[in-house]
Amino acid sequence: MTENNKWELSFEQRDELLSTLKTRFEKNMNRHEGLEWDKIQAKLEANMKKLWSLNEMERTEGEPDVVGYDKQKDEYIFFDCSAESPKGRRSVCYDREALESRKKHKPEKSAIDMAAAMGIELLTQEQYRELQKLGKFDVKTSSWVETPSDIRKLGGAIFCDCRYDTVFMYHNGADSYYAARGFRGSLRV
Repeated sequence: MTENNKWELSFEQRDELLSTLKTRFEKNMNRHEGLEWDKIQAKLEANMKKLWSLNEMERTEGEPDVVGYDKQKDEYIFFDCSAESPKGRRSVCYDREALESRKKHKPEKSAIDMAAAMGIELLTQEQYRELQKLGKFDVKTSSWVETPSDIRKLGGAIFCDCRYDTVFMYHNGADSYYAARGFRGSLRV
C-alpha cells in the first residue's frame, strides 16, 4: 500500500492475496456450492478497492471467504470465516461514541471505526446466524454485530457467539471491550 493511494496493493500483495483466497475457496467448497473461482477472481481484479478491503480482512486474521452470491446485484458475498473472532480486531468497544464516553482504560479503537476504515460492514444478526450454518465459529470468543439503533440509543450494543451448538445473542454496554471479543465483517464484490 502506498501513502499516496490507500487502496492500492503491490503486485506481490495482490498475487499472494488471490492465491490465499483461491486456496481457501477450494478447501471450503461447502461454503459456496455452485460458484466458480475464475468468475470471482475476475470481479476481484476489476475492483482494486474491494481487493484492498479483502487484504485488510486477511491482514487482521479474518480469513475471508465467499459465502454467497446475490444474482440481482451480481455481487459475491465474503464473510470473515476465521474459527474465532479475528485476532487483529479484538479488544475494541462498539463505536466512536462509546469509545469517547469511556473515562478510563479506553480501548485503542472501535469496531465500527475499524470496519469503516477497512471498507467492510459488521455482520448483522441474520448474517451471523447464516455463517454459523457453514461451520463452528466463535466457540471460545464472541463478535460484535450490527446493533439496531433503538438499542444503541439506550447505550447498548449486541454481540454473538456459539456455545453448546447454539448461537447466542447478548447485550453489553457499547463502551465495553474484552480480549476475547472482536467483530466479523462482510464485503460485497
